[in-house]
Amino acid sequence: MRSPLARFYNLDSTTMGIPIRVLVAKPGLDGHDRGAKVIARALRDAGMEVIYTGLRQTPEMIVNAALQEDVQVIGLSILSGAHNAIVPRLMELLREKGMTDVLVVVGGIIPDEDAAELKKLGVAEVFQPGASLEKIIQFIRDSVKQAA
Repeated sequence: MRSPLARFYNLDSTTMGIPIRVLVAKPGLDGHDRGAKVIARALRDAGMEVIYTGLRQTPEMIVNAALQEDVQVIGLSILSGAHNAIVPRLMELLREKGMTDVLVVVGGIIPDEDAAELKKLGVAEVFQPGASLEKIIQFIRDSVKQAA
């Protein structure tokens, strides 16, 4: 059964009739995944197909899952402060696997100066605490449609 929020999110999360596929991952040793689950549910309610990898994923595990699931978007939820170690490795692995067309977004507690550095590495957007679900959904929709 679809969530009542689905109407609120304006179900337009497809590219040529195919749902946008998003992998949501919790890299590193951070054990707090409530935010990642909230995001995953909101994306699903917005009509996207969401694969949630669970806690304590390595960059290698995330990239392999993204490759196997043929996703268009990887969303990382990082609260541990390890973003400066995890994200560069993930971006390097995506390049090695020829997956440069996969949109990478990061959410969590990330200082502005670190967010700017992550964007230089190829991260499409960094969502800090307080970012609205609507903004995240719309950013993904707009970015995937532009790439299609």
